[in-house]
Amino acid sequence: MIRINPMPAQVDRRLLDKLAQIDPVTIGHFREWGFIDPAVRPVITGRRIVGTAVTVITAAIDTSMIPYVLGLVRPGDVLVIDRLGDRRHACMGGVVALAAKVAGVAGVIIDGMACDFTEFIQYDLPVWCRGEAALTGKSLAMDGAINVPVCCGGVAVMPGDAVLADTGGIFVIARDEIEEIFQTALPMQQREPARLEQLRAGEKLGALSGATAKVEAALAAQGKH
Repeated sequence: MIRINPMPAQVDRRLLDKLAQIDPVTIGHFREWGFIDPAVRPVITGRRIVGTAVTVITAAIDTSMIPYVLGLVRPGDVLVIDRLGDRRHACMGGVVALAAKVAGVAGVIIDGMACDFTEFIQYDLPVWCRGEAALTGKSLAMDGAINVPVCCGGVAVMPGDAVLADTGGIFVIARDEIEEIFQTALPMQQREPARLEQLRAGEKLGALSGATAKVEAALAAQGKH
């Protein structure tokens, strides 16, 4: 069965610009959910993308939904592809990568395999996936879906969510949470240069972070029993 839902509204550019200033690892200091399995790795390192999630389910050998969705995407969209656990078939290669680049796709997140990595680099298309495979999918148009809730790397992704991805990881967030994340994460990043200078000056990390005080308090509590 095939299901094609309407395209989601794109996340406001001002919110995406804020999210782009944040490292996913900074968010990982204070939030536990929304992080795609780190086994989904970038083909091109050193890149950061933000954009609106356009979700795709394409199962096993049938990869027809991907060429189809490339006729719908808008510049700045991020394809989030749920492969339903398939780890044998590459669902996109060089031809699809060029089509995605021409369409203005900001990046592609695949919970599965791809092929033609050298062409991804050649076309400068940021792709995150689980690895490279020579066995490819086929355009059968038997099953699949576009813009439905998906699971990608253990994370529930809704059409229209915001995606932040760089070499350090991939973070997915509902658009109405971006401002809160930004307000928490940006000051943490801005404090880091001063923290590094304190360490170079000889101050101890445990004292600066509060870890030493917490450990000593826990030790003291243990001693009371």
